[in-house]
Amino acid sequence: MAYLLLYIDDIVVTASDSTLLTSIITMLSREFAMTDLGLLHYFLGITVTRDSTGFLSQSQYARDVLHRANMTGCKSCATPYDRGSKLGANDGALLDDGTLYRRLAGALQYLTFTRPDITYAVQQICLFMHAPQEPRFAFLKRILRYLQGTIGFGLHLSASSTSSLTAYSDADWGGGLP
Repeated sequence: MAYLLLYIDDIVVTASDSTLLTSIITMLSREFAMTDLGLLHYFLGITVTRDSTGFLSQSQYARDVLHRANMTGCKSCATPYDRGSKLGANDGALLDDGTLYRRLAGALQYLTFTRPDITYAVQQICLFMHAPQEPRFAFLKRILRYLQGTIGFGLHLSASSTSSLTAYSDADWGGGLP
């Protein structure tokens, strides 16, 4: 089995055995000018650490997002979302310029690749990208404060003998959706 991830002119190739991987790289090299950079360490803002398992992190990307928001020294908080805060569609004044809100919301969306813990909160702020309001921006800043305290979080990957997929979700942070 082999996997090929292609993004514009960047390629990541992995395979179930080294012979197959070498064969694929050789075939690609015959058709395209390319350089084999060896083991994957960094790709599209995602750092890959190899140890007894594997670890995917976007900590540097998260630092860059905090810098863009001018929140590099902000106080952290324990959760990305306050369950007690319920914002309606018409709560609060519209932002004079929603550009920063939209940029930060988009950056946070990309961060969810390795940070499923912020997915629900990010989804909530993205619902109002067309007309961002002051309370939503405060909500977005809470996510950034959470990132400040969890900058090293990411995904641990490990080999498994099973071929089944198991998924767990608490998509509304225990809010009790039916």
